[in-house]
Amino acid sequence: MDKDLISKIRPGAKVRVWERIKEGDKERQSAFEGLVLAHKHGAEAGATFTVRAILQEVGVEKVFPVHSPNIAKIEVLATPKKVHKSKLYYIRDFSSKKTRERLTATK
Repeated sequence: MDKDLISKIRPGAKVRVWERIKEGDKERQSAFEGLVLAHKHGAEAGATFTVRAILQEVGVEKVFPVHSPNIAKIEVLATPKKVHKSKLYYIRDFSSKKTRERLTATK
């Protein structure tokens, strides 16, 4: 994965991750769009990032390996102006309105 893209995936960014899903002999791509809560281990081989989304009024979090062959592409939709923490786990307790207030995103 490109180092420029890895640097854009940071806590508070809104991303859309396209992952490859294999069902039997067919393969399809599925998008998962949400807020990046954490990015761990920089750009090394075991680096991961955590994305949180609200699906059908339930919070869902996925941990994606940065260098996984199952990730087709990553789109960074918005980046935050300023985030004071490297891990945004406290966002789990907020409503979506409160989250938007805390993280004002710009393109």
